[in-house]
Amino acid sequence: MNDVNLRRKKAIVIRHLAFEDLGTLGPVLHNRNYEIRYVEAGDPFPALPDVTQADLVVILGGPISVYELGRYPFLKDEMELIHTRLLSRKPMIGICLGAQLIAKQLGAEVLPMRQGKEIGFSPLKLTAEGRQSVLGLLGVDVPVLHWHGDQFSVPPQATLLAATTHCPQQAFSLGDSLLCLQCHLEFDAGVLEKWLIGHACELHMADINLHELRGQTKLYGPTLANAASRVFNAWLDQAEKDLEWKI
Repeated sequence: MNDVNLRRKKAIVIRHLAFEDLGTLGPVLHNRNYEIRYVEAGDPFPALPDVTQADLVVILGGPISVYELGRYPFLKDEMELIHTRLLSRKPMIGICLGAQLIAKQLGAEVLPMRQGKEIGFSPLKLTAEGRQSVLGLLGVDVPVLHWHGDQFSVPPQATLLAATTHCPQQAFSLGDSLLCLQCHLEFDAGVLEKWLIGHACELHMADINLHELRGQTKLYGPTLANAASRVFNAWLDQAEKDLEWKI
């Protein structure tokens, strides 16, 4: 198909921290002809018709919790945005906090993890459905980055795709147009130091060995980036299949 005959697709990306951006998902979207619009949480959210009409919405991670509405009132508006997008049945990806917000909007619980925070690299344990999903492209031995203290339950109508020992709900899907990931599949190893600075207090409180985390990133980062690109492209292939991109 000739790119000249394709219109530019539009992605709205809700970002809660400047350094927690699209990561390796960014180049995938650029290569697929997406125009990316970042919206910073805490700033006014886009008009709801814009959210409905966008070809893709991505809700990224952040260090706050779904149940902290009293501290962060903007979360109510963000939940309304997510509700509107869900009703449109158009493609949406949630990562970490983003996945938790979507899960909550679908009627699931979001609570602190009993075992404490999960920070570091380890492979996902895919369910039978997960092995048949786009996450099956990860295989069984590609460590992904985990960085969270909360966890979601899986909404009744959704499909559980993956788990880890510390977190039994790591990913779920709803049809072909919604993918929610507790882990940071999008993590770009090149910006690790920004994450270490931005989350310095959390890392100290969790007694995380920064040298070990740097070593894991150097060892697993390139493999994760390649696998993530395959997964994101495969998911977008299925999410876009019923949409018409021609002018």
